[in-house]
Amino acid sequence: MRPVELTRWSWRQLTSMRTALVLLFLLTIAALPGSLVPQRGVDPLRAAQFAEQHPDLAPWYVRFSLFEVYSAPWFAAIYLLLFVSLVGCVLPRSRVHVLAVRARPPVAPSHLSRLPVHLSWRTDTAPADVLAAAGRELRADHFRVDYGGGSVAAERGHWRETGNLVFHLSLLLLLISVAVGSLFGFKGSVLVVEGKAFSNTVTAYDTFTSGPAFGDDDGSLVPFTVALDDLTVSYQADGDQRGAPRDFRAAVTYTSSPDGPERKGVLRVNHPLRIDGTKVFLLGNGYAPEFTVRDSTGAVVFSGPVPFLPRDANMASTGVVKVPSAAPEQLGFEGLFLPTAVLDPAAGPVSVFPDATLPRAVLTAFAGELGVDDGTPQSVFSLDRSGMRQVRSENGQPLAQSLAPGSTMTLPDGAGSITFDGVSRWASLQVARNPGTGPALAASVLALAGLMLSLYVRRRRVWVRATVEDDGRTLVEVAGLARSEAEGREVLAEEVHSLAERIGRDGTRDT
Repeated sequence: MRPVELTRWSWRQLTSMRTALVLLFLLTIAALPGSLVPQRGVDPLRAAQFAEQHPDLAPWYVRFSLFEVYSAPWFAAIYLLLFVSLVGCVLPRSRVHVLAVRARPPVAPSHLSRLPVHLSWRTDTAPADVLAAAGRELRADHFRVDYGGGSVAAERGHWRETGNLVFHLSLLLLLISVAVGSLFGFKGSVLVVEGKAFSNTVTAYDTFTSGPAFGDDDGSLVPFTVALDDLTVSYQADGDQRGAPRDFRAAVTYTSSPDGPERKGVLRVNHPLRIDGTKVFLLGNGYAPEFTVRDSTGAVVFSGPVPFLPRDANMASTGVVKVPSAAPEQLGFEGLFLPTAVLDPAAGPVSVFPDATLPRAVLTAFAGELGVDDGTPQSVFSLDRSGMRQVRSENGQPLAQSLAPGSTMTLPDGAGSITFDGVSRWASLQVARNPGTGPALAASVLALAGLMLSLYVRRRRVWVRATVEDDGRTLVEVAGLARSEAEGREVLAEEVHSLAERIGRDGTRDT
């Protein structure tokens, strides 16, 4: 084919309904990894944990954008092809359908007896009276009626095709709504410890992504502040599912403007807090052990909670404490927090229940250079050991100790100490604004309504002809035709018989 012919052929293939259905199926398949693999834009902590637990798979997941499925180039390609296919398929069909709805019902065929459903009888009623009665009855049944050539033509069921088009137009609206949300929305995640607060500013977020049409400066964000007062987590205490989480509740205090009044709110899973069109979701939670660190001079060089990341279902969590201001050397501690600690002879210290019924912090001490002074970014959840040495006890063994709340680990040679003061909880919050949510919901409702119409409305045509025979009597013929056999010949036959009885058929049938 020549280039012009090839272009036309490609366009026809792309805009066919078959191609649109294939692309819709591919889009469904392409979205599956977004439900199975933690997404960085939704829960960056889970994504980081997944990458840490699967070091061999993580580079491949990054290469194929499986941690960011919905912004991946291959997902965008399917999305755009589906959009173009639906536009090229639905809009021409909509024009044809509008013309068909406005057109008059087709005239009666010459041989009504050849149609799937046909009745005929003789009567003494004048043809004009028969056709007038047929027209009244058909209108009462919500048919579009037209007279001509000694017959009545009626048509009903255009809502079936209308529903089909509404369904596909709703898919277009849904795609546009998702695009609007991606262009003009934003999404950020932040980890907040009990008793702490965060403000809705770009710098306050741990991760922040926004659409191309959304400004990255604070002026585009709604000014509000959210403080985490208390996080309550309940677990099943017994049975086969012992330790399974049952409820998460975060009590918060928020202000919707810098000078606005404080309001109380409760965050639960799938029950976000709404502040001036912005939603705050509760995603995850964990423990933040509280430590106090003193250096060789006895001065307090660190005090406060440190978020630890859970690594199993019983909330055994890992984290680090970095103390760059300690003297004479910087100090670092790698820790394992166990909410309900036991000592397993084979596995060592483990947690057997996710609630903090017997909390313990197992710490290992390091001294040297943390590497935070050269400006190189570091994760707050890991310790760079390249410039550090492990602190050893007087007998030369690595210094590691299990601490109960209130206990202290003293470093040898007066290098300092660390005290486990207690434990708080932290919550992972996601803040999002998506202007496409409302239109997407409307599109989903319209798509469902259109699908119902296309499934339950039947397209059919009915004709009534009345002619005068040689003996002066009137021959009446009633026939019906469904759009397809699947739409119900029995229902059509019942409808034609009912119409015939209402316009004067006495039960005798012409042979």
